[in-house]
Amino acid sequence: MQLTMPEEIMLLLLDDRTGRPVGLPPPAADFAIAGAVLMELSLHGRIDTDLEQLVVSNQRPTGDGVLDEALALMAAKPGQDSRFWLGEIGSRGEKLRDALLNRLVLGGVLKLEEGRFLWVFPDRRYPKAAEGAAEVKEVRRRLRDIILSGDIPDPRDALMIGLCRATGLVPLLLTPPELEETVSRVDQIADLEELNRSLAEVIRQLQASMVAFTGLA
Repeated sequence: MQLTMPEEIMLLLLDDRTGRPVGLPPPAADFAIAGAVLMELSLHGRIDTDLEQLVVSNQRPTGDGVLDEALALMAAKPGQDSRFWLGEIGSRGEKLRDALLNRLVLGGVLKLEEGRFLWVFPDRRYPKAAEGAAEVKEVRRRLRDIILSGDIPDPRDALMIGLCRATGLVPLLLTPPELEETVSRVDQIADLEELNRSLAEVIRQLQASMVAFTGLA
């Protein structure tokens, strides 16, 4: 099964052992998924984006429900920049996560297990399905191997690593000692793609705005 960037980000956001979400603040996870949607649409030739503007260059549907819903939103409201659309798509984070998780379950990558926590609170987990274990392992292993090697990644993997850097997901790929040793390598890979540089700056601005707003609240 060929996974999209939003699907791969969704897998990284789940603990491999428990199938529960990793302990990231919701904004980081939402921005990661929103960034993956924009990157996937860019790779499909549907949008062009930088710090100043985002333009829908082709409105033809991709056939992917998550991508096409975002594409339709952007086509209906032209003139907005990447910052606006990262925030707008990110605000739909819960809906996007549900759609991506359901698709991964239907595709046999994950399985849904529902129960009760402390016999009262609903508990939903998405552990790896036996037939989908290879896809789950492949995402983390592939990105990790690229960082630890001297190989030049293809554009898709460079974008994924850049998105992981911008949203704080790199620690999910590497051990603490590896993190210390590969800071410059991660930066080198992420900076290969102009889209990484522009979206990373937008994500930093959004996160800084949220921190400032929280501090004032």
